[in-house]
Amino acid sequence: MASSRKSSGHRLEKSLNGRRSSKHKEGPVVMDTKAVFAALYSVCEENASFFSGGAKGSQGEAARRLVEVMNLIQEHAHSLEPIVTGFSAIYHHFDFDPHIPANGYRSLVKVVRCCLLHIIHKGRYITVNRRSIFFRVAHNAGEMEAYCNALCQLRALLYLAQRLLYDNSHGNLFFHDESGLSESFVREYASMHKGCFYGRCLGFQFTPAIRPCLQTIAIGLVAFGENYKRHQSGIGVAASSFFNSGKYAIDPELRGAEFERITQNLDVHFWKAFWNITETEVLSSLASMTSTTVKVNRALSVPAIPFDLPLAANHGASVTIAPPSAHIGCAPVQMRLISYDLREGQDSETLLSLSRSDGGALSLSLGLKTKRLPSSPCLLIHFHGGGFVAQTSKSHEPYLKGWSQDLSVPILSVDYSLAPEAPFPRALEECFYAYCWALRNHHLLGWTGEKVCLVGDSAGGNLCVTVSMRAAAFGVRMPDGIVAAYPATLLTAYASPSRLLTLMDPLLPLSVLSRCLSAYAGNEPQAEKQVEKASTLSMVRRDTALLLRDFRQGASNWIHSLLDSNKGSSEPTAVAEPPASDSVRKSISEAAISSPHADPPVPSETSEFSTRKLSVKSQTCQDLGLHNNCISQSAPLLSVTEDPIPTDINFYLSKEDDPSMAVDLSSVAIPPPAGEEGSESEHPREFPMGFEPLRSEQLAEMRLHSSPVVKDPFCSPLLAPDNMLKGLPPVHIVACALDPMLDDSVMFAKRLRNIQQPVTLCVVDDLPHGFLSLSQLSRETREAASVCAERIRAVFTQDTPPEPRKHRKLERTDGGVSTSPKEPDALFVNPINETEEAVGRGGKIADGEHLVAVAAQSNTEAGGIGA
Repeated sequence: MASSRKSSGHRLEKSLNGRRSSKHKEGPVVMDTKAVFAALYSVCEENASFFSGGAKGSQGEAARRLVEVMNLIQEHAHSLEPIVTGFSAIYHHFDFDPHIPANGYRSLVKVVRCCLLHIIHKGRYITVNRRSIFFRVAHNAGEMEAYCNALCQLRALLYLAQRLLYDNSHGNLFFHDESGLSESFVREYASMHKGCFYGRCLGFQFTPAIRPCLQTIAIGLVAFGENYKRHQSGIGVAASSFFNSGKYAIDPELRGAEFERITQNLDVHFWKAFWNITETEVLSSLASMTSTTVKVNRALSVPAIPFDLPLAANHGASVTIAPPSAHIGCAPVQMRLISYDLREGQDSETLLSLSRSDGGALSLSLGLKTKRLPSSPCLLIHFHGGGFVAQTSKSHEPYLKGWSQDLSVPILSVDYSLAPEAPFPRALEECFYAYCWALRNHHLLGWTGEKVCLVGDSAGGNLCVTVSMRAAAFGVRMPDGIVAAYPATLLTAYASPSRLLTLMDPLLPLSVLSRCLSAYAGNEPQAEKQVEKASTLSMVRRDTALLLRDFRQGASNWIHSLLDSNKGSSEPTAVAEPPASDSVRKSISEAAISSPHADPPVPSETSEFSTRKLSVKSQTCQDLGLHNNCISQSAPLLSVTEDPIPTDINFYLSKEDDPSMAVDLSSVAIPPPAGEEGSESEHPREFPMGFEPLRSEQLAEMRLHSSPVVKDPFCSPLLAPDNMLKGLPPVHIVACALDPMLDDSVMFAKRLRNIQQPVTLCVVDDLPHGFLSLSQLSRETREAASVCAERIRAVFTQDTPPEPRKHRKLERTDGGVSTSPKEPDALFVNPINETEEAVGRGGKIADGEHLVAVAAQSNTEAGGIGA
């Protein structure tokens, strides 16, 4: 049967390739939506009629639940069908390019279709197996209820997307303000039920190969959250989490509810602690054993001293690069040098004197007179991701080692200081300082100083762009290219269709994302909640001591009252002296639910940003109110930023609306609810009458601070004026179709293209945000990491990006169109893969969506870049 599916898929692919020569007009051919909904109605009606027979006992109750959920699914589907059909007809207007069909509207529709296909697949499984004696009605009813709940919430998201469509003009994906619709979305997110996406339906929208990993992460998260702050040692937390994880593995509903509670209510310090689990010796050692072995892997601590760097336009003049000074004063900048081969200078006494003790020494083979290669003509400078608050280069070592081998270049990864202890612009200052230090000390890194590429993922992608902008402002040499994987280019709370996906994303929920961005902007308390970390046994001992002490004190008071009635109960010693144990009790009980730290006020003046307990004022944030950044007394060439940047930057690519296009959009968009304009009393209703999404039992703590910091161009490069972006080197963006940050990448690529800056956009499908950190876990993530490596190779070779190729997984699932038919084994990363391998087994559902390749092919060049 599998062979028949493969052969039919091959025939379909051949037929599609035969039609590929026709001119592509409006992006990909739309999937047969009517066929999908027809199949859904058919399977739901057939199962509902079968289980309406009237079984008795527990089976009858489960059968009744199954009938109800089948009818409710049909009700949701009838409302969704015209919306999905409408979006399918107009979402190509928001693509970056006709050959790169990707934007938040497409992603939302894809997720809805994926949910429908899962329901169809499950319904057909029930149809085939419902007469079996091993068929569990209650279990299957629970499965269908979970996907029905998910479909209900997705219906709500599509309504919000229709609102966005009404307010956004052609090609614009972001709502233009943090109030209005953006505020409405945050308010709805805080109250909408999200646990259904973290239980049985966890990761349903991603490739099947990555779902076990996401389930493991979710189980580990809820188990870690249950034991967070209960133990003094990390070993105790790990042991308790391991023993408690079993109940979350066997009970998906409990896991979903606990996941929702944790993501909604715990602060950024919890996420910092959880994400830094990968920094522990045990996990890092396991990752090191399974990754590529390199000759050089050394952590460096570079002293923070000023130095001169020649100007790019006039090598006879120089500019002084001041050391980072924001927030925490001058401190050494931490880096890590990784090189597959030992090269000249990498074992020099000067470099060894900069080494940190925790960095992992040079390979033992160096003592056996390892061959020393000449310096490489290329250097890769890496800025890691982690939401600006967590992780170091150690967590990103596995794929960096692989890149060092594949590209044959040394890699310098910067361990910048993290928020909330060191908010913006500290990370930018350290990354820029590290970049300039590498230019000046290339002989220590095994690099000739010829070509340099900046690469980063998520927060690191943001830093790649902003470091280049600062290099242009200082007038120093620019990098030869930027490779940014799923970068965060807009750190404001503006709503966009892809950001609606934060309702269901297991790795990037909106509450977590907002806390990270708020910490980077300096709006999160730097100190953790003061809760004493006490073990259960110590708490019992303390409570027992308190009880005995109170009993002894009470007995003493009673005896004194008998001996001296004049003193009575007015003895002040019984109340006046607050013992030390009272503070212990308070720290254990009350402090766990009330933070002693009040939220800092939102800065209203530019000077307030520097009124922290700092010894040196930041040179990057001289005037946040005017966005006059990067003014350094030691940098004379800053004419591009001396004029205040206007606060009303319009980055929305204003175009004259096409009347026919306006008609298309108006047929899908819905206007604001009646009474929204001018109404200040009650929040308007965001959904049509007769529909209400599922609500959570507890509201999320969503405090969005409208700080001027997040609108600074060096914080949100999407908001930078054209004159700051025109100096950037070629930018290669690798985004994820299902990433809540997808619209950041699409809009930033559009901005660069609009000002004739060289830019490429590549969108990988079926993978979550942060796939580089998961590159060792599946073939799909490894191939996506290879896409990034090929973009880096293109920067070093000054070649155009490789042609798109066919992703092998998609050959088994849909009939995508390959733009490179001469190389059948090449890599293709598909932006909107409408079906999955697990769903595809459910039967033939339409033809699949005919898609276009948007990713880089595998470079077959045998030699490395710098060999």
